[in-house]
Amino acid sequence: MTESKAPAAAGSADGKKRAGRPANAGEPARPNLPARQRWLVLAVVSGSLFLCGIDLTVLHVAVPSLSRDLEPSPARLLWIVDVYSLTLAALLVTCGTLGDRVGRRRMVLSGFLTFGVASTAAAFSASTTQLIAARAALGAGAAMIMASTVAIIRVVFPDDRERAVALGVWTSAHSVGATIGPLAGGLVTGKWGWGAVFLVNVPVIVVLLAVGARVIPESRDPEPRRWDVAGVVLSVTGLAGVVYALQQAGEHAGLNTVIVLTGLGGAALIHAFVRRQRRVADPLLDFALFRERRFTTATLCVIGCFGSYVALLFFLTQWLQQVGGYAPPRAGMALMPLAGANALGAVTAPWAANRWGNRWALTGALSLFAVAYAAIAAVGDTARYGVLLAPLLAAGYGAGIVMTLGADAIMGAARPERSGEAAAIQETAFELGAGLGVAVLGTVLTAVYRTDLPRVPGLSEGQRARARESFAAAEDVMAQVPSPTARELLHSAQHAYDRGFTAVSAIAAAGLAATALMAATLLRPRRGTGQTDER
Repeated sequence: MTESKAPAAAGSADGKKRAGRPANAGEPARPNLPARQRWLVLAVVSGSLFLCGIDLTVLHVAVPSLSRDLEPSPARLLWIVDVYSLTLAALLVTCGTLGDRVGRRRMVLSGFLTFGVASTAAAFSASTTQLIAARAALGAGAAMIMASTVAIIRVVFPDDRERAVALGVWTSAHSVGATIGPLAGGLVTGKWGWGAVFLVNVPVIVVLLAVGARVIPESRDPEPRRWDVAGVVLSVTGLAGVVYALQQAGEHAGLNTVIVLTGLGGAALIHAFVRRQRRVADPLLDFALFRERRFTTATLCVIGCFGSYVALLFFLTQWLQQVGGYAPPRAGMALMPLAGANALGAVTAPWAANRWGNRWALTGALSLFAVAYAAIAAVGDTARYGVLLAPLLAAGYGAGIVMTLGADAIMGAARPERSGEAAAIQETAFELGAGLGVAVLGTVLTAVYRTDLPRVPGLSEGQRARARESFAAAEDVMAQVPSPTARELLHSAQHAYDRGFTAVSAIAAAGLAATALMAATLLRPRRGTGQTDER
């Protein structure tokens, strides 16, 4: 799923080097480790990225059964799904800075421990609040892991050729994990229940922690950056406020004073964060990079594309199960063509760029993704999976190209001495896109479902209000009413959810089409020079 992160990963958590510093400034002497130990280190860090990739998507198929057990509100359900990627996005850069200061080995081992404890807590959560907290801790553990592993690889593999192979394996591990996440989640949920999708992490983490403690060498930056605590607080609370307001607006099908104030407060905090980053000597994110048109455009392409892709994975699994009656394993299998096409798009992206240039390859792939989403909105029918197959293949292939070339464009637009900051923004863009895509489109789906669910004869006002909360809540009401009323409520709920999924697909298609137009316009060749923005 995230094959696109390969180009930027090489520059990621290695140093977040200051502008003007030489590329190797502050790097510790690289240990001359035996070959066996080097590859064991790679196995450990790649295994951890495999788990991080799985946890990005593994919960998608388990949501219907989870909803029946914990009965979360629509907004709280979106928090369960979203809080992992949003926490990861918010903490990725600061964990890299802390790793440079306290030691990357210490940071990654702490990440393993946090990830394992949080997985156990998530598996045995007895309430929505507990599960949200556990998922947030999972995101924090993943941020600690992802911010340190590529820096460890660069220290452990001094040879350029070996390091290139190691980085390829590292990136592929995350991609494979994210790709098989829905399938693994479906199989595990179908056999042992939704809690098992988290519990399977624990034995793997135990092995990684035991082996990693023995083989990973310590490294740190002798000239670490200052940790901007105030910047972390502003960014995390601001993002949380905006997302909370969006999700509450969808749940209540409108705005109220609390929602408006929370959204405006979150936006104000994000604005304060941006202003602070422009003033401090060592910013968490260097917003000066966004003065470069190609950099900004590529970042927006990545956020829009990856957000739409993760949202498609999430809502498609719910739609297939709740409207189509798919069992979790079958829903996971139904996503495999989409994931496989995504991997193929990532592999063939360099060929597309060489043939048409980055500008038109990105524009064409975004357009293909938009057309695929529109086709799903127009002809989507859970009873005719064969009709869905072509749009799913097109969506996956287009998204794979965009995510790969978008990441490459982000790195290519930054000067070499700014590669650390650019890679940090690139990684954050992926995770932020995943979180915002589900949050924004999930708000739309919830609002459409609530407004489109008609009055069903035989339901009390309390039962009707309960059924309007979510599809899972409607299923609870079905168990309390006579069979004819239950059948009519099921049909009405499925129709309302289907309308919500169609609205989400149409809005995503329009957003992707606008992003394609932006890429075609803003990545155009510079006038009056021999340079172009196409590569």
